[in-house]
Amino acid sequence: MTLASTRSASEPSSFLPPAVTPEQAASLRTDLTESGWGVETVAALLGGAADAALRREIRLPALRAVRAALAERSDSASSWSVAVLTALFMLGEPVPAIALDAALPRTGAAGAAAVGLVGEPDETGCVRARVDLRPHEAVDDAGEVRWWVASDLGELVTGRALAPDHVLGIGGAGLTLAGLTPRTPVSTALDLGCGCGIQTLYLLRHAEHVVATDISERALAFTAFNAALAGVSVIDGPRPGADAGSAGRLELRLGSLLEPVAGRRFDLIASNPPFVLTPPAVREAGLPLMEYRDAGGPVLPALVAGLGEHLEPGGAAVMLGNWEHYGADSWRDAVSAWIPEGLDAWVIEREVQDPVEYATMWLRDGGLTPERHAETFDAALGAWIGDFEARGVEGIGFGYLIVHRPESPRGPWRLLEEVSTSGQGVLGPHVAEVLRTRELLSGLDDDAVAALRPVLAPDVTEERHFVPGASEPTVILLRQGGGLGRTVQASTAVAALAGVADGELSVGQIASAVASLTGVDADALRAELVEAVRRLATHGFLGLDSTLH
Repeated sequence: MTLASTRSASEPSSFLPPAVTPEQAASLRTDLTESGWGVETVAALLGGAADAALRREIRLPALRAVRAALAERSDSASSWSVAVLTALFMLGEPVPAIALDAALPRTGAAGAAAVGLVGEPDETGCVRARVDLRPHEAVDDAGEVRWWVASDLGELVTGRALAPDHVLGIGGAGLTLAGLTPRTPVSTALDLGCGCGIQTLYLLRHAEHVVATDISERALAFTAFNAALAGVSVIDGPRPGADAGSAGRLELRLGSLLEPVAGRRFDLIASNPPFVLTPPAVREAGLPLMEYRDAGGPVLPALVAGLGEHLEPGGAAVMLGNWEHYGADSWRDAVSAWIPEGLDAWVIEREVQDPVEYATMWLRDGGLTPERHAETFDAALGAWIGDFEARGVEGIGFGYLIVHRPESPRGPWRLLEEVSTSGQGVLGPHVAEVLRTRELLSGLDDDAVAALRPVLAPDVTEERHFVPGASEPTVILLRQGGGLGRTVQASTAVAALAGVADGELSVGQIASAVASLTGVDADALRAELVEAVRRLATHGFLGLDSTLH
């Protein structure tokens, strides 16, 4: 038996993507807003245990909670609507058409069917969802926002492996990328491989004009629907070769990777590309190419190499990726070779999986499990790990790639590191600050750095370790609460600098004071502190904003 016996490699998703007119989108958005259907109300409806179970893709506890709420018919119209919409769109339960009429009074069951959200009522008067639709909430410098994001029904509802053209909803990788992306206001942004459009929605919060591309017409259709539901006008529909109009802030382009934006540059590129390393042997075993994650071969080498032509000076590209390990530090050599000349690069490996763990994760991601499809699962897993063994792959790294075009000509900086720690909060502001600080420091010689007046970041704490009875610490650690949650070991002098870094004293003044107190060579101490400032500032331990006059 091959994987194709579970779902044909050419079998598409069951239903057409939803589509709305601006008027239909406005009515539906008002209905959803007034329904009270949001992240917090869903969590309150399900309860902590069921909500957590659903996030782990265990559906039954949530079903029990929703069925109980519907059976009780709460006196609160809002609570009733939340239960109806959660049951229908998040859990795939049939609901009476009259219940949907009440939950979405302007749209109703007929309107929801007209735009492709549900099917026609069955013989019992119930309707079923044709898409997964769920609330998503965000808070940023522009304020709070609530979106409702549609995607294809998942295997949790359908009970089947995902179709090759499946459009994924908001998952862990998408949220990771959203948190990693800087939210500095920009003129132009590109969502490369937009999928359901969640990155597009975030980019529209701080970019004047956004281009969203995908190789999948189905994905572009979902992005168009979700943008319309969020109140965003679209310049172009999902078709190649259309001329951009003058109205609207969102432009949709059909095509592979960077091809649809040939000759164009952007201030920011965000991408969760199809980076999964699926060997040809797994295709031969029958696993279909999944558009949302597979490109039929390694995609990152060519994609990263082409980024330089599409970044404005000062622009950055932020993406997720995988790379293979063949031995100690082998991944650094491979990934370094992808990066174009003249561009800065920061690559962070967050995790390494062994070949079996990696293959199993992606097989399950596509809806194939040993519990439901033992023979086909084993065939695919065997082909996957067999290919890795034959090529000497010892592990697969997952992480972040950040590529930056300097604003002025200079030698590029490259940092490829392994960081498994995490600080509190999203990483986007930290990424923006690191890029800005490195750009600043690249133009300063040691004398200029010595003239800076650094400020200790408010999330940094100090930890000292003493041998019992000793008066001096044997180890001094500076810990970062935000950013990547780094810990750095500091000398007494560097700790002293951190302790007094409040924007009043320059690095040179601090060095002179510490040298006078300790009797060490002033020039050597100044050099040590200058180097420490460069390192601590680029890691986010020190701020330099108040030092420039």
